[in-house]
Amino acid sequence: MSDSELRERASTGNAQLDEMMEGGPLRGSVSLVIGAPGTGKTCLGLEFIAHGVELGEPGLIVTFEHFPKKLLRDAASLGYDLQEMEKNGMLRILFTSPEIFFEQAQTPGGLLDTMVQELGAKRILIDSISHLERLAKDPVKLREVAFTFINALLRHGLTAIVTQEDPDITGDMTAAQYGISYLVDAVIILRYVELDSSISKAILVLKQRASSHDKSIREFRITESGLAVGEPFADREGVLSGLARKKEIDAFMEVFGKKGKSTGKGEVD
Repeated sequence: MSDSELRERASTGNAQLDEMMEGGPLRGSVSLVIGAPGTGKTCLGLEFIAHGVELGEPGLIVTFEHFPKKLLRDAASLGYDLQEMEKNGMLRILFTSPEIFFEQAQTPGGLLDTMVQELGAKRILIDSISHLERLAKDPVKLREVAFTFINALLRHGLTAIVTQEDPDITGDMTAAQYGISYLVDAVIILRYVELDSSISKAILVLKQRASSHDKSIREFRITESGLAVGEPFADREGVLSGLARKKEIDAFMEVFGKKGKSTGKGEVD
């Protein structure tokens, strides 16, 4: 990969998320998407892969938890025909165990090497890296496993999205879990948020190496056309805790009226 290619961006397929990332992930980079079950991690990854195919960039999906049939159904609900992409030689879906894939990823001429070369893959989705914890219980060893795993992706110059399960529905972020956050180039957080007695979802680009990025926390929805990213939670605080609340000044103004409203006698009401 040339220097000019390394400075290029690979669009995620979502204009709002690309804008948050100053144009999208850098080519040849690894982006980690962390979130609780159902927050949209796989949807984001499928959108990334499908958009790449639309641009003529073959993609590879490696899944440790979703049977291919379920993945095809989920993608169809977003408007993406993965079967057609496979028929056209632009996509491969590999459903395997983390043990087998990790072993093959380290082997020259192994399964990963073969699939990337045969397909001419430019993008890859790994769903989900959380299953690597089955390979080692010791935190230090697990860190080595993650390091080896990430390097296997980078060796091919692939632009990768890797998902990671967050066991907490709400609460503290776990981006540093397994020591993986420092290994990747970007970290995207997806969270559930309790907002006005209902559940919403929030997205944040927590980190992006070698590039600036939007640091606002934005609301998003999963639609028939993929992720729809909205405006920042400008009038809320505590969003990432899962219990968003109105800022004190906004709550005060809502109760007592607009600041500076005149009574007509030079007094403030």
